[in-house]
Amino acid sequence: MTRYKYALGCLVALLGLLMTSPLSKAQEPNNAQEPHKPMVFEGTVGGLRVIEEGQPPVMIHATMEDMKRFEEANPTARGGRHGGGGGSVELTYHGGIGGIGVETAPKVYLVLWGSQWNGNDPSGEAAILESFYQGVGGSSWANSVTQYCQGVPTGTLTCGGSGTPAGNPSGIFGGVWADNATAAPSKPSQSQIAAEAVSAAQHFGNTTASSNASVQYVIATATRNSSRGFGTQYCAYHSATSSTAGNVAYTNLPYITDAGASCGANFNGLGPDAGITIVGGHEMGETITDQFPSTGWLDSSGAENGDKCAWISAGQGAVSDVTFSTGTFPVQSLWSNAFNSGSGGCVLSYP
Repeated sequence: MTRYKYALGCLVALLGLLMTSPLSKAQEPNNAQEPHKPMVFEGTVGGLRVIEEGQPPVMIHATMEDMKRFEEANPTARGGRHGGGGGSVELTYHGGIGGIGVETAPKVYLVLWGSQWNGNDPSGEAAILESFYQGVGGSSWANSVTQYCQGVPTGTLTCGGSGTPAGNPSGIFGGVWADNATAAPSKPSQSQIAAEAVSAAQHFGNTTASSNASVQYVIATATRNSSRGFGTQYCAYHSATSSTAGNVAYTNLPYITDAGASCGANFNGLGPDAGITIVGGHEMGETITDQFPSTGWLDSSGAENGDKCAWISAGQGAVSDVTFSTGTFPVQSLWSNAFNSGSGGCVLSYP
Protein backbone atom coordinates (compact mmCIF):
# COMPACT_ATOMS: atom_id res chain seq x y z
CA MET A 1 0.00 0.00 0.00
CA THR A 2 1.45 3.36 -0.93
CA ARG A 3 1.58 6.11 1.56
CA TYR A 4 -1.28 8.57 1.61
CA LYS A 5 -0.21 11.97 0.34
CA TYR A 6 -1.30 14.85 2.50
CA ALA A 7 -0.50 18.50 3.04
CA LEU A 8 -0.85 20.60 6.13
CA GLY A 9 -0.64 24.16 4.87
CA CYS A 10 -0.51 27.19 7.11
CA LEU A 11 2.24 25.78 9.35
CA VAL A 12 5.17 27.86 10.46
CA ALA A 13 7.68 28.98 7.84
CA LEU A 14 11.04 29.85 9.37
CA LEU A 15 13.26 32.44 7.71
CA GLY A 16 11.72 31.71 4.34
CA LEU A 17 12.58 28.03 4.55
CA LEU A 18 9.60 25.90 3.46
CA MET A 19 8.72 23.10 5.82
CA THR A 20 8.56 19.72 4.10
CA SER A 21 7.95 17.51 7.13
CA PRO A 22 4.30 16.47 7.58
CA LEU A 23 4.37 17.48 11.25
CA SER A 24 6.22 19.88 13.44
CA LYS A 25 7.88 18.36 16.47
CA ALA A 26 5.36 20.14 18.66
CA GLN A 27 2.60 18.10 17.06
CA GLU A 28 4.19 14.72 17.62
CA PRO A 29 3.42 12.69 20.75
CA ASN A 30 6.32 12.36 23.16
CA ASN A 31 5.59 8.64 23.42
CA ALA A 32 5.69 7.39 19.83
CA GLN A 33 7.76 4.41 20.96
CA GLU A 34 5.99 4.06 24.33
CA PRO A 35 2.27 3.80 23.52
CA HIS A 36 1.38 2.68 27.05
CA LYS A 37 2.18 6.14 28.41
CA PRO A 38 -0.31 9.02 28.33
CA MET A 39 0.31 11.57 25.62
CA VAL A 40 1.65 15.01 26.52
CA PHE A 41 0.01 17.66 24.37
CA GLU A 42 1.56 20.83 23.10
CA GLY A 43 -0.88 23.08 21.27
CA THR A 44 -4.42 21.84 20.92
CA VAL A 45 -5.51 18.86 23.01
CA GLY A 46 -7.04 17.08 20.02
CA GLY A 47 -5.66 17.22 16.52
CA LEU A 48 -2.87 15.87 14.36
CA ARG A 49 -0.54 13.24 15.83
CA VAL A 50 1.85 10.61 14.50
CA ILE A 51 1.07 7.30 16.19
CA GLU A 52 2.75 4.81 13.85
CA GLU A 53 6.07 5.19 12.12
CA GLY A 54 5.70 5.36 8.35
CA GLN A 55 1.96 6.08 8.47
CA PRO A 56 0.27 9.44 7.86
CA PRO A 57 -0.75 11.37 10.97
CA VAL A 58 -4.16 10.91 12.52
CA MET A 59 -6.63 13.39 14.00
CA ILE A 60 -7.29 12.20 17.52
CA HIS A 61 -10.31 12.65 19.75
CA ALA A 62 -8.82 13.48 23.15
CA THR A 63 -9.97 11.74 26.30
CA MET A 64 -12.00 13.60 28.87
CA GLU A 65 -9.04 13.63 31.27
CA ASP A 66 -6.73 15.14 28.66
CA MET A 67 -9.29 17.84 27.92
CA LYS A 68 -9.52 18.68 31.61
CA ARG A 69 -5.73 18.87 31.96
CA PHE A 70 -5.48 21.01 28.84
CA GLU A 71 -8.05 23.50 30.05
CA GLU A 72 -6.49 23.69 33.51
CA ALA A 73 -3.15 24.52 31.88
CA ASN A 74 -4.75 26.91 29.37
CA PRO A 75 -7.51 28.75 31.25
CA THR A 76 -8.29 31.05 28.29
CA ALA A 77 -8.87 28.13 25.93
CA ARG A 78 -12.44 27.50 27.07
CA GLY A 79 -13.72 30.80 25.70
CA GLY A 80 -12.06 30.38 22.35
CA ARG A 81 -12.20 26.58 22.34
CA HIS A 82 -8.55 26.13 21.45
CA GLY A 83 -8.01 29.37 19.62
CA GLY A 84 -6.85 31.09 22.77
CA GLY A 85 -3.15 31.07 21.96
CA GLY A 86 -3.25 34.25 19.92
CA GLY A 87 -4.31 32.54 16.70
CA SER A 88 -7.56 32.41 14.83
CA VAL A 89 -10.53 30.93 16.66
CA GLU A 90 -12.47 30.31 13.45
CA LEU A 91 -11.95 27.42 11.10
CA THR A 92 -10.31 28.26 7.77
CA TYR A 93 -9.90 26.21 4.61
CA HIS A 94 -6.57 24.50 4.05
CA GLY A 95 -6.78 23.68 0.34
CA GLY A 96 -7.80 20.03 0.24
CA ILE A 97 -6.12 17.19 -1.65
CA GLY A 98 -6.71 17.16 -5.39
CA GLY A 99 -9.53 19.63 -4.89
CA ILE A 100 -11.20 17.53 -2.18
CA GLY A 101 -11.41 19.20 1.23
CA VAL A 102 -14.89 18.24 2.45
CA GLU A 103 -17.40 15.49 1.79
CA THR A 104 -19.96 17.07 -0.50
CA ALA A 105 -22.25 14.02 -0.59
CA PRO A 106 -21.10 12.07 2.47
CA LYS A 107 -21.64 8.37 2.97
CA VAL A 108 -20.78 6.56 6.20
CA TYR A 109 -20.09 2.82 6.13
CA LEU A 110 -19.87 0.90 9.41
CA VAL A 111 -17.50 -2.08 9.60
CA LEU A 112 -17.72 -4.50 12.53
CA TRP A 113 -14.25 -5.93 12.21
CA GLY A 114 -13.34 -9.40 13.37
CA SER A 115 -14.92 -12.59 14.65
CA GLN A 116 -14.46 -11.16 18.15
CA TRP A 117 -17.84 -9.44 17.56
CA ASN A 118 -19.64 -12.79 17.25
CA GLY A 119 -21.96 -13.09 20.25
CA ASN A 120 -19.79 -10.57 22.09
CA ASP A 121 -21.26 -7.07 22.26
CA PRO A 122 -22.04 -6.45 25.95
CA SER A 123 -22.96 -2.77 25.50
CA GLY A 124 -24.89 -3.29 22.28
CA GLU A 125 -22.58 -0.87 20.49
CA ALA A 126 -23.19 -2.31 17.01
CA ALA A 127 -26.93 -1.68 17.16
CA ILE A 128 -26.49 1.77 18.73
CA LEU A 129 -24.04 2.86 16.05
CA GLU A 130 -26.15 1.54 13.20
CA SER A 131 -29.25 3.31 14.52
CA PHE A 132 -27.31 6.52 15.05
CA TYR A 133 -25.87 6.59 11.53
CA GLN A 134 -29.26 5.71 10.05
CA GLY A 135 -30.86 8.73 11.70
CA VAL A 136 -28.17 11.41 11.81
CA GLY A 137 -28.26 12.39 8.13
CA GLY A 138 -30.33 15.47 7.40
CA SER A 139 -30.55 16.41 11.08
CA SER A 140 -30.19 19.97 12.32
CA TRP A 141 -27.32 18.72 14.52
CA ALA A 142 -25.27 17.60 11.51
CA ASN A 143 -26.29 20.59 9.41
CA SER A 144 -23.51 22.85 10.70
CA VAL A 145 -21.10 21.07 8.35
CA THR A 146 -22.86 22.65 5.35
CA GLN A 147 -21.34 26.09 6.04
CA TYR A 148 -17.92 24.67 5.05
CA CYS A 149 -16.96 24.04 1.44
CA GLN A 150 -14.26 23.18 -1.07
CA GLY A 151 -13.25 24.86 -4.31
CA VAL A 152 -12.34 28.09 -2.54
CA PRO A 153 -8.92 29.66 -1.84
CA THR A 154 -6.79 28.46 1.04
CA GLY A 155 -7.46 30.66 4.06
CA THR A 156 -11.15 31.15 3.26
CA LEU A 157 -13.16 31.84 6.41
CA THR A 158 -16.70 32.06 5.02
CA CYS A 159 -17.90 30.31 1.88
CA GLY A 160 -20.76 32.73 1.28
CA GLY A 161 -22.17 30.73 -1.61
CA SER A 162 -18.78 30.12 -3.19
CA GLY A 163 -17.38 26.67 -3.77
CA THR A 164 -19.22 23.42 -3.14
CA PRO A 165 -20.51 22.90 0.42
CA ALA A 166 -20.20 19.83 2.58
CA GLY A 167 -23.35 17.77 2.49
CA ASN A 168 -25.87 16.56 5.05
CA PRO A 169 -28.11 14.11 3.16
CA SER A 170 -30.82 12.15 4.90
CA GLY A 171 -29.39 8.95 3.41
CA ILE A 172 -25.91 9.40 4.83
CA PHE A 173 -25.67 5.81 6.07
CA GLY A 174 -24.30 3.56 3.35
CA GLY A 175 -24.54 0.24 5.15
CA VAL A 176 -22.89 -2.12 7.63
CA TRP A 177 -20.45 -4.95 7.00
CA ALA A 178 -19.90 -7.61 9.65
CA ASP A 179 -16.44 -8.71 8.57
CA ASN A 180 -16.43 -11.56 11.05
CA ALA A 181 -15.23 -14.65 9.21
CA THR A 182 -11.81 -14.41 10.85
CA ALA A 183 -10.41 -12.66 13.89
CA ALA A 184 -9.12 -9.12 13.66
CA PRO A 185 -5.75 -8.40 15.31
CA SER A 186 -6.20 -8.22 19.07
CA LYS A 187 -4.51 -4.80 19.17
CA PRO A 188 -4.70 -3.53 15.59
CA SER A 189 -2.13 -1.03 14.41
CA GLN A 190 -2.97 2.02 12.33
CA SER A 191 -1.69 0.33 9.18
CA GLN A 192 -3.91 -2.70 9.83
CA ILE A 193 -6.95 -0.47 10.38
CA ALA A 194 -6.14 1.39 7.16
CA ALA A 195 -5.90 -1.91 5.28
CA GLU A 196 -9.30 -2.93 6.64
CA ALA A 197 -10.75 0.36 5.39
CA VAL A 198 -9.47 -0.43 1.90
CA SER A 199 -11.00 -3.90 2.16
CA ALA A 200 -14.28 -2.25 3.15
CA ALA A 201 -14.13 0.04 0.14
CA GLN A 202 -13.75 -3.00 -2.09
CA HIS A 203 -16.54 -4.84 -0.25
CA PHE A 204 -18.97 -1.96 -0.82
CA GLY A 205 -17.94 -1.62 -4.47
CA ASN A 206 -16.12 1.68 -4.06
CA THR A 207 -13.11 0.75 -6.16
CA THR A 208 -12.17 4.08 -7.74
CA ALA A 209 -10.92 7.40 -6.47
CA SER A 210 -14.15 9.12 -7.50
CA SER A 211 -16.29 6.59 -5.63
CA ASN A 212 -14.31 7.28 -2.42
CA ALA A 213 -14.21 11.06 -2.83
CA SER A 214 -17.06 11.62 -0.36
CA VAL A 215 -17.00 8.43 1.70
CA GLN A 216 -15.82 7.44 5.17
CA TYR A 217 -15.40 3.98 6.68
CA VAL A 218 -15.88 3.52 10.43
CA ILE A 219 -13.75 0.55 11.52
CA ALA A 220 -15.29 -0.59 14.80
CA THR A 221 -13.37 -3.12 16.87
CA ALA A 222 -14.89 -5.49 19.42
CA THR A 223 -14.70 -5.25 23.19
CA ARG A 224 -11.21 -5.80 24.63
CA ASN A 225 -9.73 -5.75 21.11
CA SER A 226 -9.08 -2.05 20.68
CA SER A 227 -5.86 -0.51 19.41
CA ARG A 228 -3.11 0.54 21.81
CA GLY A 229 -3.51 4.02 23.22
CA PHE A 230 -7.29 3.82 23.41
CA GLY A 231 -8.62 5.42 26.58
CA THR A 232 -5.25 6.94 27.50
CA GLN A 233 -4.04 8.71 24.34
CA TYR A 234 -7.36 9.05 22.53
CA CYS A 235 -10.96 7.86 22.32
CA ALA A 236 -10.88 7.48 18.52
CA TYR A 237 -9.11 8.93 15.52
CA HIS A 238 -9.62 9.50 11.82
CA SER A 239 -7.15 9.52 8.97
CA ALA A 240 -6.84 8.39 5.35
CA THR A 241 -4.72 6.06 3.28
CA SER A 242 -3.88 5.83 -0.40
CA SER A 243 -4.78 2.73 -2.39
CA THR A 244 -5.71 1.52 -5.84
CA ALA A 245 -9.20 2.79 -4.95
CA GLY A 246 -7.87 6.31 -4.35
CA ASN A 247 -7.59 8.06 -1.02
CA VAL A 248 -9.73 6.21 1.53
CA ALA A 249 -10.91 8.08 4.64
CA TYR A 250 -11.48 6.03 7.76
CA THR A 251 -12.14 6.21 11.50
CA ASN A 252 -10.65 3.92 14.11
CA LEU A 253 -13.59 3.49 16.49
CA PRO A 254 -12.65 1.29 19.46
CA TYR A 255 -15.24 -0.33 21.73
CA ILE A 256 -16.00 2.94 23.48
CA THR A 257 -17.56 1.67 26.71
CA ASP A 258 -14.36 -0.27 27.50
CA ALA A 259 -12.75 3.10 28.35
CA GLY A 260 -15.46 4.07 30.84
CA ALA A 261 -15.58 7.72 31.88
CA SER A 262 -12.41 8.54 29.91
CA CYS A 263 -14.45 8.35 26.71
CA GLY A 264 -17.87 9.48 27.86
CA ALA A 265 -19.55 6.94 30.11
CA ASN A 266 -22.15 8.85 32.15
CA PHE A 267 -20.88 12.18 30.84
CA ASN A 268 -23.36 14.89 31.85
CA GLY A 269 -25.51 12.19 33.40
CA LEU A 270 -26.38 10.77 29.97
CA GLY A 271 -25.84 7.12 30.83
CA PRO A 272 -23.13 4.48 30.60
CA ASP A 273 -23.39 4.24 26.79
CA ALA A 274 -23.23 7.99 26.15
CA GLY A 275 -19.70 7.93 24.77
CA ILE A 276 -20.61 5.65 21.87
CA THR A 277 -22.43 8.34 19.91
CA ILE A 278 -20.58 11.30 21.43
CA VAL A 279 -17.35 9.90 19.99
CA GLY A 280 -18.92 8.46 16.84
CA GLY A 281 -20.58 11.78 16.01
CA HIS A 282 -17.39 13.71 16.74
CA GLU A 283 -15.42 11.65 14.21
CA MET A 284 -18.17 11.77 11.59
CA GLY A 285 -18.47 15.57 11.72
CA GLU A 286 -14.72 16.01 11.53
CA THR A 287 -14.30 13.67 8.58
CA ILE A 288 -17.04 15.45 6.63
CA THR A 289 -15.25 18.78 7.04
CA ASP A 290 -11.65 17.50 6.93
CA GLN A 291 -11.75 14.27 4.97
CA PHE A 292 -8.02 14.00 4.35
CA PRO A 293 -6.34 15.42 7.48
CA SER A 294 -5.44 18.13 7.81
CA THR A 295 -6.32 19.78 4.52
CA GLY A 296 -9.95 20.75 5.15
CA TRP A 297 -11.30 23.14 7.78
CA LEU A 298 -9.23 23.75 10.92
CA ASP A 299 -8.39 26.60 13.24
CA SER A 300 -4.90 28.05 13.62
CA SER A 301 -3.99 25.57 16.37
CA GLY A 302 -4.95 22.58 14.22
CA ALA A 303 -8.32 21.81 15.83
CA GLU A 304 -11.25 20.57 13.76
CA ASN A 305 -14.95 21.30 14.28
CA GLY A 306 -15.26 18.42 16.75
CA ASP A 307 -12.06 19.09 18.71
CA LYS A 308 -13.11 22.65 19.45
CA CYS A 309 -16.31 21.50 21.14
CA ALA A 310 -15.25 18.27 22.83
CA TRP A 311 -16.35 17.40 26.36
CA ILE A 312 -18.29 20.58 27.19
CA SER A 313 -20.28 19.85 30.34
CA ALA A 314 -22.20 23.09 30.87
CA GLY A 315 -23.29 26.25 29.09
CA GLN A 316 -23.40 26.89 25.35
CA GLY A 317 -22.75 23.75 23.34
CA ALA A 318 -22.78 21.33 26.28
CA VAL A 319 -23.08 17.63 25.44
CA SER A 320 -26.76 16.73 25.34
CA ASP A 321 -29.34 14.25 24.10
CA VAL A 322 -30.58 15.07 20.60
CA THR A 323 -33.47 13.35 18.85
CA PHE A 324 -33.10 12.01 15.32
CA SER A 325 -35.54 10.01 13.21
CA THR A 326 -34.25 6.75 14.71
CA GLY A 327 -34.19 7.78 18.36
CA THR A 328 -32.50 10.00 20.92
CA PHE A 329 -28.70 9.97 21.21
CA PRO A 330 -26.09 11.83 23.30
CA VAL A 331 -23.95 14.05 21.07
CA GLN A 332 -21.43 16.82 21.48
CA SER A 333 -21.78 20.15 19.73
CA LEU A 334 -19.83 21.06 16.59
CA TRP A 335 -18.06 24.32 15.88
CA SER A 336 -19.90 26.87 13.75
CA ASN A 337 -18.03 29.85 12.32
CA ALA A 338 -21.38 31.50 11.66
CA PHE A 339 -22.69 31.32 15.22
CA ASN A 340 -23.01 34.47 17.31
CA SER A 341 -22.99 36.85 14.34
CA GLY A 342 -19.82 35.35 12.93
CA SER A 343 -17.86 35.22 16.20
CA GLY A 344 -18.16 31.44 16.21
CA GLY A 345 -19.19 28.92 18.81
CA CYS A 346 -20.26 25.38 19.58
CA VAL A 347 -23.77 24.49 18.43
CA LEU A 348 -26.12 21.53 18.70
CA SER A 349 -28.23 22.68 15.76
CA TYR A 350 -27.78 24.83 12.66
CA PRO A 351 -28.82 27.27 11.45
